Amino acid sequence: MRKTNTMIVLTVLLSLQMSGCFFIKADLSLVSKAEPLQEQVIAGQGKDKILLMDITGMITTEESSTALGVSRELGMVAVVREQLDRARSDGNVKALVLRINSPGGGVTASDMLYHELKQFKSETGVKVIAHFTDAGASGAYYTALAADRITAQPTTITGSIGVTMLRVDATGLMQKIGIQALEISSGPEKGMGSPFRAVTPEEKKIFQGMINDLYGRFVDLIVAERKLPVEKVRQLADGRIFTSRDAREAGLIDDVGYLEDALGKAKELAGIQQASIISYIRPGDYRPNIYSMNMNLFNVNLGELSRPGMKFTYLWMP
Repeated sequence: MRKTNTMIVLTVLLSLQMSGCFFIKADLSLVSKAEPLQEQVIAGQGKDKILLMDITGMITTEESSTALGVSRELGMVAVVREQLDRARSDGNVKALVLRINSPGGGVTASDMLYHELKQFKSETGVKVIAHFTDAGASGAYYTALAADRITAQPTTITGSIGVTMLRVDATGLMQKIGIQALEISSGPEKGMGSPFRAVTPEEKKIFQGMINDLYGRFVDLIVAERKLPVEKVRQLADGRIFTSRDAREAGLIDDVGYLEDALGKAKELAGIQQASIISYIRPGDYRPNIYSMNMNLFNVNLGELSRPGMKFTYLWMP
């Protein structure tokens, strides 16, 4: 009932806003607030459990908001940590299947997810399978390196290993409209990356050094986790994308198959014959089967890309 009321409220607010005739002050008490996670069995049976968890969309630490801005949801890293903490307290969780559909995202957010998964594995001994659906690229692939095994759909796009620095250059526009920016700083490089002036050769050199360092960390993780020669990884890590078949042949992933196959592999690695497939949901959500996911058409979350300034990303952005 609460979720139905929320959708009615949001629909009415959106209609009024689009009409352009009303100023709206929303009553936030009408909108659902985040509540503690609840466990739902979505398939299988038995005392042993396999947790199915989603990483979908841009990888970011930022909170997401509805299109009208009347409610906010926890950021991806916070939600993953919340679910891992819940699984830590349940000794019957024997495996985790991480369903990933993401082009990547922020460098730090991707590294945080990798760290959280590695720590979870170390503390619990729970086996982790990363399964890519549509895309598991760049920062999403970085995150998946924490898993014991990486699988992908036959139609998955993966790879895009590398780092990008995104920066908006507004100098041309400012010249056209007659605006000038005055910068007074304590040192010549204090304002480096500012969108209000061109990047100097020295600044470009500094930025390239930072990108090389972040790229090197990505490569080193692949070498360590995938047991591949560094020379081969550097050949693969030129930013190109791969089909799942090509990624398997290159050693970047382990298997090509479907979600059922990933769940079967999770049972095998955990050494169990049968298990309840569970998901952690918010009150009012409903997942009838393993393909169900939380869908919120009002959710907008571009993470670090939504803020002004420059960003370093592990991101496939065609």
